[in-house]
Amino acid sequence: MLHGEPVIETLAKTGSTNSDLLTRISRGEEVGEGFWLRAERQSSGRGRLGRQWEGEKGNLYCSTVVRVLPSDPPPQTLTYAVSLSVFETLQDLIADKSGLSLKWPNDVLFEGAKVAGILLERQGDTIVAGIGVNIVHAPQIAGRKTVSLREIGTLEEPNASVFIEKLAQNFAPRVSEWRSDPRAVMREWQTRSHEPGAPLLVSNPDGSRQAGNFAGLENDGALRLRMPDGSFTRVYAGDVTPV
Repeated sequence: MLHGEPVIETLAKTGSTNSDLLTRISRGEEVGEGFWLRAERQSSGRGRLGRQWEGEKGNLYCSTVVRVLPSDPPPQTLTYAVSLSVFETLQDLIADKSGLSLKWPNDVLFEGAKVAGILLERQGDTIVAGIGVNIVHAPQIAGRKTVSLREIGTLEEPNASVFIEKLAQNFAPRVSEWRSDPRAVMREWQTRSHEPGAPLLVSNPDGSRQAGNFAGLENDGALRLRMPDGSFTRVYAGDVTPV
């Protein structure tokens, strides 16, 4: 698994690279680890909780696959390895690295503004990891701050083709590390994310909200939240806002 050089296929435009890979897999096409599908534009990009957007040319829209093995850790914990691969690729390219951070479960921020996001979807024994990075455009998202690499400032002219090549090289060893020591991956993720005890507001998929303090990650990947009464709760889905 994840051996050899990455293979990157680029489309001029598509609806969603995640949807394209899921369709290929459902048709029985062989899509192996190390294969990446990139689109220069996306007309129906998808995010968590059903969000959709249209992606302008110049940003990175791509997807790759990870085959779920019987010996693998809980599949939902893969998001932490994927997030770290994006995080370290950004670190390699930007001049001011101090502003980078991770937000549960799968956003990369720069000084509190979203610069990249991840969406994992599963079909059978395959996880499709979709990754979007604001290379030259920062899309408008209601109620959220966004930023592009061009605005942040990079060591070289920001370019989606260069970014995906570096990302693919970082991705494979992160997945291997996740397979061998998932707790180490999650511990590193925590050092890049919320401070221990940081106050968080969780907006749940059903519209309810709960406030608490960050208390780390559970072994199954859930967010651990310390509630005002001292009890702990697990969060498996929702939007997290630092407060």
